[in-house]
Amino acid sequence: MFGCGNILYGDDGFGPAVADHLNAHCRVPDFACVMDVGTAIRELLFNIIISEVKPKVIVLVDAMETGLGVGELGHLRVEQVSPEKINDFSLHLMPTLNMLEELHADGGVKIDVLAVKPECIPAEMTQGLTEKVEKAVAETAGYIADTYFSQPPL
Repeated sequence: MFGCGNILYGDDGFGPAVADHLNAHCRVPDFACVMDVGTAIRELLFNIIISEVKPKVIVLVDAMETGLGVGELGHLRVEQVSPEKINDFSLHLMPTLNMLEELHADGGVKIDVLAVKPECIPAEMTQGLTEKVEKAVAETAGYIADTYFSQPPL
């Protein structure tokens, strides 16, 4: 599980907060890895692409438009990830679609994107999640533990 986002910009720190919560409050099984990747997910995905051994599942957790209410957990397919989050000049640096699609199509990796709609991503650096997004951290961590940590992926 990769927690994506920038903790210096309000609700954009949702992904890293979920990673931190999982590592602090959940038993992460030996077959899984939980990382706060901040805004460096692309480099990590590139390394996975060129690796001979690939994970069976990659779960990306992020704050982005989901079509739901603020703080509600959405399950997105790769093609639903908003394109403005995927360009080289984005502060957020969400992984590029072509890397995710390559991992899925050519590498046989299942890609799951879990996201909440942010309430506030400030224009200037301001740490801290809003109340609704903060509440979603524990709920999302519980969902991940129940869904992905109960047994190794096939």
